[in-house]
Amino acid sequence: MSDAPREESRPMQPAGESPDHRPTAPAKGTARPVAPWVRTRLRASPGAAAGLALLVFVTALLAAALPRVMDAYETEGLRHGIRSAAAGQSQLEITYPLEQAAEVLPATLREEQEELRGLLPAPLLTDPEQTVHGVRTMEPVQGLDPWLPKPDHEPAKFTLSSPSDLAAHAVLRQGRMAQGDPKRPEAVVTTATAEALGIRPGSVVHVPGISAEPVAFTVTGLVEPRDPRRPYWVVDPLLSTPVLAMTDHPTEPKRYWRASLIVGPESGSALASTTGTPEVYWRFPALADHLTARDAAPLAAAVDSTRSGPVSTEIRKVTGDTGLVTTGLDEIMKAYGATKDAITPVVAVAVFGIGAVAAVVVAMTGGLFLSRRDGELTLLRARGASLPGLGLRLLGETAAVAVPAALLGLAVAVALVRGPETPGAPALSGSVPLLPSVLGAALVALIAALVLPVRAVLRHRAPRPHGAREDLVDARPSRRRTVAELTLLVLAAGAIGSLRLRGTEDAGDHLVSAAPVFVGVIAALALVRIQPLPLRWLARPARRMRGVVGPLAIARAARSSATGVLPLLALVLALTTAAFGGSVLAGVADARDRAALLATGADARIEGRTEGVPLPAGMTEAVRGVKGVEEALPVQVEYGLALPSPVATDQPMSAPLVSVDPAAYARLAGRTDNGAFPAELLASTGKGGPEAVGDTERVLPAIASPEVAARLGDQPMALNAASGGFRVKVVAVRKSTPAVRGEDFLVVNAADITNRRPTAVLVSGAPSGAALRTAVAAKSEEFAVTLSTETRRSYVDSPLQSGAEGLYSAAIGAGAAYAVVAVLLSLTQSGPERATLLSRLRTMGLTRGQGRRLLGLEALPPAVFAALGGALAGWATVPLLAPGVDLHRLALAAAAGGVGPGGVPLRADPWSLVLPAVAVVLLTGAAAGVQAWWTGRQSSVKELRAGDAR
Repeated sequence: MSDAPREESRPMQPAGESPDHRPTAPAKGTARPVAPWVRTRLRASPGAAAGLALLVFVTALLAAALPRVMDAYETEGLRHGIRSAAAGQSQLEITYPLEQAAEVLPATLREEQEELRGLLPAPLLTDPEQTVHGVRTMEPVQGLDPWLPKPDHEPAKFTLSSPSDLAAHAVLRQGRMAQGDPKRPEAVVTTATAEALGIRPGSVVHVPGISAEPVAFTVTGLVEPRDPRRPYWVVDPLLSTPVLAMTDHPTEPKRYWRASLIVGPESGSALASTTGTPEVYWRFPALADHLTARDAAPLAAAVDSTRSGPVSTEIRKVTGDTGLVTTGLDEIMKAYGATKDAITPVVAVAVFGIGAVAAVVVAMTGGLFLSRRDGELTLLRARGASLPGLGLRLLGETAAVAVPAALLGLAVAVALVRGPETPGAPALSGSVPLLPSVLGAALVALIAALVLPVRAVLRHRAPRPHGAREDLVDARPSRRRTVAELTLLVLAAGAIGSLRLRGTEDAGDHLVSAAPVFVGVIAALALVRIQPLPLRWLARPARRMRGVVGPLAIARAARSSATGVLPLLALVLALTTAAFGGSVLAGVADARDRAALLATGADARIEGRTEGVPLPAGMTEAVRGVKGVEEALPVQVEYGLALPSPVATDQPMSAPLVSVDPAAYARLAGRTDNGAFPAELLASTGKGGPEAVGDTERVLPAIASPEVAARLGDQPMALNAASGGFRVKVVAVRKSTPAVRGEDFLVVNAADITNRRPTAVLVSGAPSGAALRTAVAAKSEEFAVTLSTETRRSYVDSPLQSGAEGLYSAAIGAGAAYAVVAVLLSLTQSGPERATLLSRLRTMGLTRGQGRRLLGLEALPPAVFAALGGALAGWATVPLLAPGVDLHRLALAAAAGGVGPGGVPLRADPWSLVLPAVAVVLLTGAAAGVQAWWTGRQSSVKELRAGDAR
């Protein structure tokens, strides 16, 4: 054999190809390119990467959408508060008194109007179209003309006003617009005023002047408002519509007309010659379309500065030292702030709870990946891989998945939640700020990217033996884990103790909002330590059972802690949040039902639009014939009955007198839990009706409110009512009663009065509102129908309420979804080990059915402990936070004083405690059963390979 190197055979060179262009082999010793680590690992497990991306995407979407949703409903709540307020409350009015015989020029007032508008600080903006200025009289002046109508011989009284820009807000129907001058003033009136008072173009209205001679106003035309609902007309209703008022005489009030003369701006100075105390005014209606939730504090500061701060000083430079700024915006802002302060801590509890559950579930995902790659990482460490290098490679893997998924979640959240339309808002993010959403999505991406490398570095900080039994090693937690758990337990217990000592009244306190998380942490740490003990005790008698499934399942559940503390913590936190949130929503619903029932007295109420109007004949029978009506109870309510007193020096007092059928009324009061009483208390005296008119000494038993009972005392007191003259003796005291809404009342038996004329019908059942109104209208148009369901709906009048409730419901739903994911992750993490166990047991004779029962029973004890722990944690959280959580504003923001309960306490809802806990057990059992079924269908060859580390 020759030592000369053999010439390698080469392929034939195609014709026409130069040998210089042939591909050359890499030089000897040159390293071949290696595929990147991240790309290789992601390609090796695309399913795991897709699952992590989906979880991060959903979590980032929720984290980014949460601040946007809160900002959106807070913005809508602020705007709603201003828009829905009375026109006189949501405006800024600047006035100063006008001296006698002073002259005011319209052009000067307009220049001062724009100067004053320029002084208003941001974000306080006003509507230039509805801004009005002029001169008006503060006191009504008497019409001296004999041709004016005089009901009850009382002369009409007029308010004189010269509002600007009348032609832009009214349509001329007759004559011409008023002009004139201070010596020959002219005015117009609305068509409604002209019809009521008999005024027509050319009429002259005389009013008292500061001199002996009256001031004459010539009416030049009739106008009609273009939009009577606009602030221009609503602030002063007399401008458009006259009213028939009553004098203040205590015993003989008389009727008289109140109306307005709309004086021309050129004639405005003539008001200074009248006795009506004239003043100059500017009205600036506030705009709300540009406001956001972040403008609440600056707007309140701007209003305060305008009323009594630096801006008010600048305003007085225009108006003089007698200038006055009045507005109701400060009260609107206080109401908005109070509602927000009451709602925010309650919502924050849900936010902290769902945030903690999401963080734990994301951490569980890292644990799942770590368990699947534990052998690989152990081998890398044994071959000399450094911890920083290993951590950075894992960080690159997770970041390559988490960061794009979080960015996508952020983009979707920004696209879906734009917030209310706001002039000048950025096109990208809408009216909601982008930074909180970016921070939320970034936090999710950071947790998802770090959890795997951090856990891997901590687990493999020292080389570990390959192939050890995980269940036996983890069953004995290390000292470091014990110290960490004790430290966390002490911190959580200290936070709870601090919370109990100083109370929960501090709105926006994060310690208060995180209380359910602290309670859940304590419960989870306690359960993870306590859980094996009862199972080990139960394993001893279980050995005597026939078969191996039961004893083996209990023994494995008692010995193994493969589920760890994270799945248990996730389930406990989810159940605690669901229990607290369910209790909040149930308390809100119960409070509204209760308030609506107290407001109407029954499921429906039929009463005259004017107090004291008696029911027409056949009204009660017609109501009883409506489908859905179970009972119709006629009652007689006499309002304003003067009450006597045994003490002569007592102040006058009045209360409604209610005459009822005791048996039916007692049933209604008992069913509604509204002043329930036994019917025997109002037993008839046997003396009633027209034949008992002369018997004023008979004594009727009565049920009274506390103040009325204290007024009447223990002895019979004589009453002189429209229903008859008699004496009453208080036999029982109740705080409320269905027939009346007020706090004071007196209830007697209708059979004992002499003049029985029912005035209202209390309806029980579920009738249709339309059918009930049709039946009532067929008898009389003077009666109104009020349904408790309609009253209940009126209590949700603010986007703050509806937004907070919707957010709470969504948080509960998200918590339930994360609980499902936690269960699935826990079962997936232990899936390979269970599959191996089942395969080995099947070689020993275990049937498929026994294997499925074994895996199902093994998964149930942790789920049962988590359900019990979550229910107990939720039950403990409610009384912990109840002293500082008043749901009144969340439930009854629209309820008038005295309609609903003064406070809506938070109470644990049994269904919210039991149903989620039972659902967790059923879900775990179902998931374990499906896993066992699927595992039983797979081949056992892979799990039984010789030398398999599992």
